[in-house]
Amino acid sequence: MRKISKSIIWKNVALLLVLGVAQLPSLAVAETPKAKTPPADLQPLEDIPPPAITNEDNADEPQVTIIKKKGETIEEYRINGQLYMMKITPAHGVPYYMHKEDQNGGWVNDGPSQPMSIPKWTIFRF
Repeated sequence: MRKISKSIIWKNVALLLVLGVAQLPSLAVAETPKAKTPPADLQPLEDIPPPAITNEDNADEPQVTIIKKKGETIEEYRINGQLYMMKITPAHGVPYYMHKEDQNGGWVNDGPSQPMSIPKWTIFRF
């Protein structure tokens, strides 16, 4: 293997430093973008009114009716006017739920020991 002298290494390092320093002024003088002046005939935009509030956004949310009788509370949950679930909170005891198993069936009691099987999805209704 050929031995490289220290003087050749120092010459190459010095050359790289000189070339690097020579590039600095070109970086400093790099063209900066000029600020654009807006046209003189600009007019402000008109105010946009807020969107109208409709009840269509809340169509899927249940309507809750709370009925209180002699310390007992009954919460009725309806969607599109149809009762689908009730939460009964007795004056003394644990609250329980009653919900419809399907459109034709009766009420099913989901007490504290039975798991609830809600939600039930309605994909299409005509």
